[in-house]
Amino acid sequence: MDFKKLDQLKGFMPKDEGLALTGWAEKFTCHGPALEIGTFGAKSALYIATGTSVNNQFVYTVDHHSGSEEHQLGEEYFDSDIYDIKLGRVNTVPLMQENLEKFDESKWVIPIIANANSVAPSWTTELGLLFIDGSHTEISAMNDYDNWNTKIHSQGALVIHDIYEKPDEGGQAPYLIYKRALQEGFKFYDQIDTIVCLIKT
Repeated sequence: MDFKKLDQLKGFMPKDEGLALTGWAEKFTCHGPALEIGTFGAKSALYIATGTSVNNQFVYTVDHHSGSEEHQLGEEYFDSDIYDIKLGRVNTVPLMQENLEKFDESKWVIPIIANANSVAPSWTTELGLLFIDGSHTEISAMNDYDNWNTKIHSQGALVIHDIYEKPDEGGQAPYLIYKRALQEGFKFYDQIDTIVCLIKT
């Protein structure tokens, strides 16, 4: 993987956190594939795929590709490059496709265009790594945790992005599910900046 090239892609995954994802994916996907909630442009999926490829495992990345709340027209992170005038909404599928085509590691990435919580009830494959990085509203984050944490292999890992303990530093929804996971049978494994890896006790 050309990490310098990968770091330059549009997205919200800093290089140090992305490299942590790669390492955790390599370690834990010997127990099963990875699944990511929240694809955007597939930058983090490619970091994960670099690790899963070592174990000949895929990373499934699930997103409705209509953007999170903060990406919508008039919101803080609105980006006209990902707004589809014909559809009249945000559409990140073209960005994902463009980014994936730049890297050989994309052969390990399986995009699923859907709401993750619609997919969860029929998902039966145990996951070596679950990465929660979808909508950061409290209800959405809790739904992602509730519907997917039971899919993790007994020796797998739960990774959560954008952990901010102080409200003035960032949104609290990921931190809330992190604290809840610690109360419900997960324990701290590692943290790089705002990305945290937990394992089952």
